[in-house]
Amino acid sequence: MTPDDLRATYKAVFGQEDGQALLNDIERRFGLWRTSYVPDSNETAFREGQRDVVLFIHSMLKDQPTQEE
Repeated sequence: MTPDDLRATYKAVFGQEDGQALLNDIERRFGLWRTSYVPDSNETAFREGQRDVVLFIHSMLKDQPTQEE
């Protein structure tokens, strides 16, 4: 699977109504819209790892800018 194929698959899955409901749940569950900082640095790192997965999904759903030659 090429990177473009993978991006298209993410868009197909999360672009549907059920996929959007899942993405909303993932955003809420893994703290996309809240701070990940807590006094325990290990817990902060863990929370940032969860949040990073959600950010990755969002990056796959965005259109890639075209490169001008």
